[in-house]
Amino acid sequence: MEGNQNLYHQSEEQLINENNDVQAAKSDLKYFESLYNKYHEQIFRYVYQRIDNIDLAHDITSQVFLKAMNKLHQYQFKGVPFSSWLYRIAMSEVYQYFKDKKAERTINFETEKIKDFIDEIEIDDMENKLTLLLEKIAELPDNDLEMIELRYFEHRPFKEISELLNISESNAKVKIHRIIKKLKMAV
Repeated sequence: MEGNQNLYHQSEEQLINENNDVQAAKSDLKYFESLYNKYHEQIFRYVYQRIDNIDLAHDITSQVFLKAMNKLHQYQFKGVPFSSWLYRIAMSEVYQYFKDKKAERTINFETEKIKDFIDEIEIDDMENKLTLLLEKIAELPDNDLEMIELRYFEHRPFKEISELLNISESNAKVKIHRIIKKLKMAV
């Protein structure tokens, strides 16, 4: 968990430096390469976790970065990592894929992350309830599942979740609290 947090949490100085990189890329797209290199793996993992098809995940990830490059002039710094903007594009691309293909969304959790989630939400006797919990997570509406993934599996701060989902930070906290409460009651 600690290692993942460094991927998503940046100091104010790091955010300012990154924004300088974005501004340079807006002036000359050759500087976009450093942003691509920094975030490609994260965006790919995000897409692959939801699609569970490696070739398709590569294609969608390419589309994300192509759209980001083409719309870079529209990017506005909002005090969160540039990756938040990329994730919003990735979310849109993944949703569009499911809409176009009428496909089912994949839930692709690693065992270690499930254990972290269980510990964090404090469910008793989890050994006997794990299968039921996984079923209940799979039944969540896409928006609720997205919030759980962002908060508990990707360890995103509420500020970034609110930016990604275009809701207030307090609304993100309340919604996640309600989802967790619902899951606890279901198991």
